[in-house]
Order: sequence, then C-alpha cells, then structure tokens
Amino acid sequence: MRELTDRFQIGTISTTHGLKGEVKVFPTTEDPARFIGLKKAFLDTGRDGIREVEIERARLNGKYVIVKIKGFDRIEDVERFRGKELMVSREDAIDLEEGEYYTSDLIGLTVTDDEGETLGEIINVFSTGANDVYEMKKKDGEGTVLLPAIKDCILNIDVEEGTMRVHMLEGLL
Repeated sequence: MRELTDRFQIGTISTTHGLKGEVKVFPTTEDPARFIGLKKAFLDTGRDGIREVEIERARLNGKYVIVKIKGFDRIEDVERFRGKELMVSREDAIDLEEGEYYTSDLIGLTVTDDEGETLGEIINVFSTGANDVYEMKKKDGEGTVLLPAIKDCILNIDVEEGTMRVHMLEGLL
C-alpha cells in the first residue's frame, strides 16, 4: 500500500493586494471559485514551515483570487509570502468523479503493459484540453513516452497500489 499525499496545492501567492493584509493568489485548481467559502488552508511560510491558517474571506478578481488570511492585517505581514503555496488537506479537496484522480496521486505510479511487464514510471501529467497526457519515464532510463489518458490506452489505475496498466497503442514506443 502506497502513502498518498495529504495536501494539495490550490494556489500560489503572487503579490500583496492593498494595505490591509490581503494577497493576490494565482489559482492552481480547476475551480477558482472553491476559494469562496474556504475556511482553512495551509500556507508555506518559508523558513517557518507549513502552517495551518484561517481564511477570513476570498473573492474572485479576474484570473486571480484575493484572499484575506486571519491574523495578517498589514501589507508588511504578508509581503514575505510572495511565491508561496496555499494548500488544502485531502479532506478539504474537491470531490472527484469516478475515473478522476488527483495529479499528485498519479506521479510515481509504476506502469505495466497488458502482460504485466514493467514499462516505467509516471513523472508528469499534462492537461491538453481533449484529454490528459501522462509522461512515463522508461524503466531503462532511455527517455520518456507520452501516454494519452484514453480508455484504449489506460486500462486500469490503482493509486493505492501504485500501479497503472496500459495497452501500448501502435506508435507510442
């Protein structure tokens, strides 16, 4: 049984907003509106490590989200958080539909073919619009293979066991 990540990044603080401790967050979640009503998050504070923070309020502002973190009431309090991550716990993450997976749970999966032969390991996931694409580092270390996340290619994913079974379509290797 493989250990799954317990936190997911939902945004990166890009800069301060105003003088009263608000920050402008670039959302890294598919649904930026998830910030509205969010009560707690985890903030990478840099040298002080990751700490749980209470979200006072959040509002959408173009492609950004303006967030007010309780206890940080002046611009000077939040300037040091530029470039830092905001995360939520697995329990507070967006619910997934059947057949959907958190990207971080896919990274590191061992990829096997129809016959059970190990082919490599998932090292990256790309969203292309039509379907995701999984980048697999070949087990021999000789490059990578891009696997389309379609039913004809991806036969089974078991994140708890850490495996992905694939059918290698013609032209992929």
